[in-house]
Amino acid sequence: MAAVFARITGKVQGVSYRASAQEQAQSLGLAGWVRNTSEGAVELLASGPDDAVAALLDWCRQGPGGARVESVETRAPEEPELKDLPESFDVRR
Repeated sequence: MAAVFARITGKVQGVSYRASAQEQAQSLGLAGWVRNTSEGAVELLASGPDDAVAALLDWCRQGPGGARVESVETRAPEEPELKDLPESFDVRR
């Protein structure tokens, strides 16, 4: 099992990035969440099988049609983030 926190920058708001990321994550059987930031980025936390997490990160580098991803920065999640991990994959406001 793997867990990753990612921050995606570029044109990633107003292009259905969160809903599309949720769809991808759910199809891969991942738990976690995705949200917009006030700086115009998208953040997500995903947990599940290593290959599924890797597949989601690959998708994040492209995003949905209309998105222009500039960067995907990843790090290991911090303990408080993992304690708040939902069983499904949610879109947060």
